[in-house]
Amino acid sequence: MRLFLRRRLSLLKLALAGGTLFMVVLVILQKDVGISSNSVQDPWFQDLVERKERVLVMVRGAVNNLGFQIGAPQPPPVEEQQATSDRNCPPGHYTQAELKPVLERPQQDPQGPGADGTGYEKDKMTPEEEKEKEDGMTVNCFNQFSSDRISLSRSLGDDTRPPECVERKFRRCPPLPTTSVIIVFHNEAWSTLLRTVYSVLHTSPAALLTEIIMVDDASTAEHLGTRLDEYVKQLNIVKVVRQQERKGLITARLLGARGALGQTLTFLDAHCE
Repeated sequence: MRLFLRRRLSLLKLALAGGTLFMVVLVILQKDVGISSNSVQDPWFQDLVERKERVLVMVRGAVNNLGFQIGAPQPPPVEEQQATSDRNCPPGHYTQAELKPVLERPQQDPQGPGADGTGYEKDKMTPEEEKEKEDGMTVNCFNQFSSDRISLSRSLGDDTRPPECVERKFRRCPPLPTTSVIIVFHNEAWSTLLRTVYSVLHTSPAALLTEIIMVDDASTAEHLGTRLDEYVKQLNIVKVVRQQERKGLITARLLGARGALGQTLTFLDAHCE
């Protein structure tokens, strides 16, 4: 909260400093200068006057834009706030019940590995575990050993969003758009990939999440083949589509978008939660 307030104060100070500078320039440009009647007819002087007017217009526009950029979001027009008589477009705001997630997050052990978004490091490891950790680092360049021991459904702890985001309400009319979440992966570790999927299922409103499309960009890892296909069947709205040869992130995203059914598209990396 303190960090958020400091950012707001910094923006305000910047706006005031910029506004003061613009006003000084404005006064200087508007200051009358004693000139002779012959000077007024001079082409060079006429060009200078025209440039001065153009600069004044730019300065006024910049000052106005500063206020617009740092201002709080404005309420919708009155006509948008009025209740509608359309039965298919009910009045009021979405309730928490209407925006409940696809899957409720299961009860977590507060002392479990990585609970509430904390890190996990085992103190004493066997030779087999040391080798497993080294192999994971070699293949994925991160601590897969720890990731594999953290719950796929773990919570990340306290909500870190600013209060105005948490408290914001959304009107039922017009309804919020649905979305298809597209996740591209190539030889991703099992735990990081599935934790990303579960993060979406545990935080996205069921009424708005049409599907999760996992696009395999020609992975060669065995666990991302039939095992993954069988696993996602239990998740209902999750499906896997595959490219026969590796074509890169953008082409893979386009493949996912081609068959998406949601009104909007949401693209996520394969290792985020």
